[in-house]
Amino acid sequence: MKLLVSVFILALHSPQFSSAQNILKPRTIALAMVTAHFKSAYLKITYSQPQKNNREIFGKLVPFDQVWQTGANEATEITTTNDILINGTSLKAGTYSLFTIPGKEKWTIIFNSDLGLWGAYNYNSNTDVLRFEVPSKTIPENAVFELFTIRIDQKTDTAELFLLWDKTQVSFPIQFTESKP
Repeated sequence: MKLLVSVFILALHSPQFSSAQNILKPRTIALAMVTAHFKSAYLKITYSQPQKNNREIFGKLVPFDQVWQTGANEATEITTTNDILINGTSLKAGTYSLFTIPGKEKWTIIFNSDLGLWGAYNYNSNTDVLRFEVPSKTIPENAVFELFTIRIDQKTDTAELFLLWDKTQVSFPIQFTESKP
């Protein structure tokens, strides 16, 4: 009987039964979401917000001319319930990964059909749905975006989507379209 009790006590203290060893640590990088809507069209972007933390961002932490997941951790995802126009080109309703290729003077914006990717490690250009270039701008000297930020400035059926981090700003237009019956 003592042997059975001893085995039972040892089993309870083994790592597989001890929850103290499996505590999940909170993420150090915040998860963020930005949304916009017009009539029946809804747009949602989910992304992680890395911090500047006194680092040189573009050209150093985020290398120029290489695919970036546009945030941290998982690739940024954008969902739209209706077809929309992005920078003048039609994007079908659905969910896409948003990748970018930062450059010194211009960025390439990429909407890709692969989902659930961690970073840009498994990025596949063959699954790009939409790709275009936009100019990169410097934010005025007195402003610094400490957190990577995606912002949508909406005016009725049109909006401007901004990618902001450190002293860099990139933007492109969005046009909401109404569903056809």
